[in-house]
Amino acid sequence: MTEPTRIFHNPRCSKSRQTLELLNERGIEPEIIRYLETPPTAEELGNILDMLGCEPRELMRTKETEYKELGLDNPELSREQLLQAMSEHPKLIERPIVIRNKKAALGRPPENVLTIL
Repeated sequence: MTEPTRIFHNPRCSKSRQTLELLNERGIEPEIIRYLETPPTAEELGNILDMLGCEPRELMRTKETEYKELGLDNPELSREQLLQAMSEHPKLIERPIVIRNKKAALGRPPENVLTIL
């Protein structure tokens, strides 16, 4: 049995809404994870980054106030420290992220998710 398609979604984000619409247009009803309300754990984020093939800062919203306040631009911070910060402050996570069949794509632009469908 295949795992359900999941989207880490922020309904206030236009790209997130467009990505969800793109999935729905293709007959895909994903499991919607409102990550600001139920943030992924640091371990889950690590797995997502592995699927995306990127590092934490590549998935961080560096213009958020929390990024500067927490000193996350410090190059000496470990991957684990960055993942923990993202889990504790989910506003820092770039969105939307779609996961399907153990692959992930960042919906920026929304058409990026077509590569994993």
